[in-house]
Amino acid sequence: MYLNEFLLVALVHLLAVISPGPDFAIVIRNSVGSGRRAGLLTALGVGCGILVHVAYSLLGIGLIVSQSVWLFNVLKLAAAGYLFYLGIKALRSQPQMLDGEMNRRPPLSGAKAFSNGFVTNGLNPKATLFFLSLFTLVISPQTPIGIQTFYGLYLAIATGAWFCLVAVLFSHARVRQGFGRLGHWFDRLMGVVLIGLGLHLVLSEWLKRGAQPL
Repeated sequence: MYLNEFLLVALVHLLAVISPGPDFAIVIRNSVGSGRRAGLLTALGVGCGILVHVAYSLLGIGLIVSQSVWLFNVLKLAAAGYLFYLGIKALRSQPQMLDGEMNRRPPLSGAKAFSNGFVTNGLNPKATLFFLSLFTLVISPQTPIGIQTFYGLYLAIATGAWFCLVAVLFSHARVRQGFGRLGHWFDRLMGVVLIGLGLHLVLSEWLKRGAQPL
């Protein structure tokens, strides 16, 4: 009975999750810089972050945030601040003492890798809008809460699985060696990407308002 709705939810989610964004950037950075384990734990953190969005969408809290400009702007600033923090850390990356030895850098702990993914996704205001749209426009209000919960669990698992695949691909020895030749320049490039995403969050609302007629 709910197969068509589930397939629509899965399709919309697929198109959203494969689009480059903060989650994609942080998973690639940790996979290339710290190896497969760090990349997989970052991907797991992203997947668990999805559960935050699912929870408040089911509880209706997200609707309150979407209707409050002040609360939503606070969320945007918090997300942008975290991306700035990660980006600045990446920009400060220094060349390794031994050529091509990326493993010489201080290892990224499992907890840190997981929290990178979890916080990056959990504070993403675009994810907030996506899940609010999904649970209010795509999923029928008549759909039982148990079915909606199943949808939410699927979204979290599918997101984690996608980014695990990304982590595996970018943590492959040959891929890491290739990026290793760029060394700290790759880190700095990812830092620019993360800061750019943070700036986009801050400026998007301002630009949107500026485009409106007075």
